[in-house]
Amino acid sequence: MARTRKITVATAAVVLTTSALTTPAAAAKPPRCPLIFGHGGYPDNPGASLKDRIRQANNPSAVRHMRRSGAQGVEADVQLTKHGTKAVMWHNTTTNGLTGPRRAITDLWWSTGDGNLRSRRISRGPYKGEKVYTLRAWLQHVASVRMIALLEVKPQAKRVLASKAHSAAAWRELSYPLLERQDLQPIMVYSTDPWIQNQLAKRHPSLLKGEHARWTDSVVWDEPPPGWKGNTHRWQSILKLRPISIMTNYPLEYRRWLEGRCD
Repeated sequence: MARTRKITVATAAVVLTTSALTTPAAAAKPPRCPLIFGHGGYPDNPGASLKDRIRQANNPSAVRHMRRSGAQGVEADVQLTKHGTKAVMWHNTTTNGLTGPRRAITDLWWSTGDGNLRSRRISRGPYKGEKVYTLRAWLQHVASVRMIALLEVKPQAKRVLASKAHSAAAWRELSYPLLERQDLQPIMVYSTDPWIQNQLAKRHPSLLKGEHARWTDSVVWDEPPPGWKGNTHRWQSILKLRPISIMTNYPLEYRRWLEGRCD
């Protein structure tokens, strides 16, 4: 596989722009190697919350692991604490996977009160002992290792983002770190919640994920992790579409699989 393209400190749109191949001769060439976004798998089977090993790239240790695995970008999860007072990097709806009693993330303060998020640590899995990070701190770390940040604003944030009492403060907490850093590092955002996605399109149109980081796996994730080879048929079908970038639970295996299949 050709040497990884250098990721410049620019907006995501500049980093990910590619030229269309329109001539018959060009169409016969191998596809251009897509950028790889690492995604931490979450079990999609009964008992998921108990089996989850907290593999998401929401902390520096996980980000560095993705980078060592050959990923050029990472997908991570943004949530809001009580009243939208702090944007934090965490996947689960509750503190499941963190030390202390289980509580909803949206019911906790960042650094005050019993069981606050700042005092907790990951309780299991490969990143045991890591803490919860703020959005601002996480973005700074991703920039320091020259990776692309792909942020999913989790659906449970809608409650406070749409709240009459707390909406303005919550959006400031979410948006300000993006505005501060969007000219310093490549950032993309999206949400699976239609209302949040619509708001992101209005507030941060230049940062929307769009067709980038196309999902390419077909194997349903579970714990322990299933083998990667069941993905190869879909990997091939997606590669034929010449995606600019893809997202996978298997960045190391995908990068090895790409060798000889693209330029």
